[in-house]
Amino acid sequence: MRSHLLNDTTADRYRRSVTEGVERVAARLATTDRPFTGVTVDDLAPRIERIDLDKPLHDTTAVLDELEEVYLQDAIYFHHPRYLAHLNCPVVIPAVLGEAVLSAVNSSLDTWDQSAGGTLIERKLIDWTNERIGLGPAADGVFTSGGSQSNLQALLLAREEAKPGGEGWEGEGARADLGRLRIFASEASHFSVKKSAKLLGLAPDAVVSIPVGHDKRMQTVALAHELERCRQDGLVPMAVVATAGTTDFGSIDPLPEIAELCSQFGAWMHVDAAYGCGLLTSLKNRDRIDGIERADSVTVDYHKSFFQPVSSSAVLVRDATTLRHATYHAEYLNPRRMVQERIPNQVDKSLQTTRRFDALKLWMTLRVMGADGIGELFDEVCDLAAEGWKLLAADPRFDVVVQPSLSTLVFRYIPAAVTDPAEIDRANLHARKALFASGDAVVAGTKVGGRHYLKFTLLNPETTTDDIAAVLDLIAGHAEQYLGESLDRAC
Repeated sequence: MRSHLLNDTTADRYRRSVTEGVERVAARLATTDRPFTGVTVDDLAPRIERIDLDKPLHDTTAVLDELEEVYLQDAIYFHHPRYLAHLNCPVVIPAVLGEAVLSAVNSSLDTWDQSAGGTLIERKLIDWTNERIGLGPAADGVFTSGGSQSNLQALLLAREEAKPGGEGWEGEGARADLGRLRIFASEASHFSVKKSAKLLGLAPDAVVSIPVGHDKRMQTVALAHELERCRQDGLVPMAVVATAGTTDFGSIDPLPEIAELCSQFGAWMHVDAAYGCGLLTSLKNRDRIDGIERADSVTVDYHKSFFQPVSSSAVLVRDATTLRHATYHAEYLNPRRMVQERIPNQVDKSLQTTRRFDALKLWMTLRVMGADGIGELFDEVCDLAAEGWKLLAADPRFDVVVQPSLSTLVFRYIPAAVTDPAEIDRANLHARKALFASGDAVVAGTKVGGRHYLKFTLLNPETTTDDIAAVLDLIAGHAEQYLGESLDRAC
């Protein structure tokens, strides 16, 4: 079995095995003509269930043949131009190369003596991102597994900075005082805000939902009112979460106005830019996130709008000293003496211990393509969304919710002869399911005002307006078929 260990004696075997796997994936990518096969759980589950993991095949080719059957042939391929559903991007080749390198070397980014150059590369990328944001010379941060973890860590720091007793705060009144902390986020913010509040031991009503306007941006007048009420009630405004790219609409909250209110009320300003962070490299739309430089912390997901493989995220902070709230020292790993010895251990900043060298993917991308290359791709999908909005706004078959700030379109099919909102909901739900089952395209769904809507999340520069128009026709066709059959059943 030692022949399977990657080392100096097995380098040739490693090269052959990885090359064979890459060739399989490349062949699949080259021949995929739709984003999904439409396979069902009932079809796929028995194939996987019948595999006996205690009976290995002992042959790489045989295992890859099996993988074709249980995974590759039925995978959902984000690179296809008619995958229009969630915040999944096609990935750039330099990042995939970085993935191959980091997986083989297998550095762990928790301590210097496990990563060396990897530590410095990650720190360099954190500094680069902070410079793009404009957080200032005292800024810092760390890579994370994704936006939810980044939001959790940011709110942990905000909680520690806001706790009524300050440093070393503890005692019998701890739970009661935690119950006084409040987080303010728009009703369109990511669900991880409420999840983080629960994980941080805050009160069930700790997250105050701020209404959005017709443009799906946080209403700052309402935010000011809630912050004032918080103060009058003797509560503590722990943080305001401004979203730069909401999951459902791609809307960007008014960051400068929110920053002013945070300054006025002494609240930590966190900007969830997991989606909108691509604007940091934009050649023409960077001003859409003006005000982000005033944040106390920022979430970025490079695996969304930087075209990186999952996972690649970071949490950035204006004041590096606030990261101490995530610091614990273990004698076997990062004893306190290492701080005085100026040994850079990233675990001092992270909620994770063992951690992949995900930063290498972004490093490779920037060194091959440059930031402008990333920005050009993201600008393309933003422009595509603007064209898609024009198509929807001009098409009487559809109701489109809001003009896009980034690359998301939310809409629904409106049949001319049907006025029952519940029946229209069912037609849109059916259209989405039928489209997925056909494999011709993949779209997402959400609710707006309690009604079912469909969603295009456009993150593929290869998608065209012709693709959008074709998928809209497919949606209308499925909805019309459902309504026709529904009418037949009623008769």
